[in-house]
Amino acid sequence: MTTISTATRAPDRGDDDRGLQAVLLDMDGTLVDTEDFWWQAEASLFAELGHRLTAEDRAQVVGGPMSRVIDHLLSSTGVDLSPADLTVLINQRFVDLLGGGVPLMPGAERLLNTLAAHGIPAALVSASHRHIIDIVLRSLGAEHFAFTVAGDEVPRTKPHPDPYLEAARRLGADPARCVVVEDAPTGVRAAEAAGCPVIAVPSVAPIEPAPGRLVLPSLEQVDLELLRSLVASRV
Repeated sequence: MTTISTATRAPDRGDDDRGLQAVLLDMDGTLVDTEDFWWQAEASLFAELGHRLTAEDRAQVVGGPMSRVIDHLLSSTGVDLSPADLTVLINQRFVDLLGGGVPLMPGAERLLNTLAAHGIPAALVSASHRHIIDIVLRSLGAEHFAFTVAGDEVPRTKPHPDPYLEAARRLGADPARCVVVEDAPTGVRAAEAAGCPVIAVPSVAPIEPAPGRLVLPSLEQVDLELLRSLVASRV
């Protein structure tokens, strides 16, 4: 099910047909501090199975999608579980960790409030599955988003461009005028493949600056002027 608010289309910029139309935001590690929760779920489960995950494993699994995470963990540990069974075990452990609520990343609430105050539509675009997103939205606030796109609601999730292209399509927006905010290389690749300008705020794995990509240490540095300037430099 897709979460819908009243703002489902990009605002009419009749005075500037080159302006910012929307902001598309990743969830885990970008708006909410859940990357540690995912790692705790994975590392604790594999410790019980007799395997110690390393920092190299963590760099490989950050940002999902779950299919890639599962493939890596199975190949690196050789644990005798089916992909389906391992997916269920990791997701259940992660959900258990979410029970106490999810902390927002510094600057996340201010950014979302700024977008709402200026009528800039925001969409949540995550590789996490729908049931995970719906749990996190209890802390994050579904009212901040025109809609959300889950990893199990598109034929191909990140690093493919499909989720971001779908979000732009639903908004009736040009991807080149939708700024994406991401924390992981997987998501950055997806956004850039969709033709979107990107702000990267790395959470675990490093991300290097590149044309059309701005790397910042925190969401606290993201404001409306910066978002608009990224679009203006592209169109």
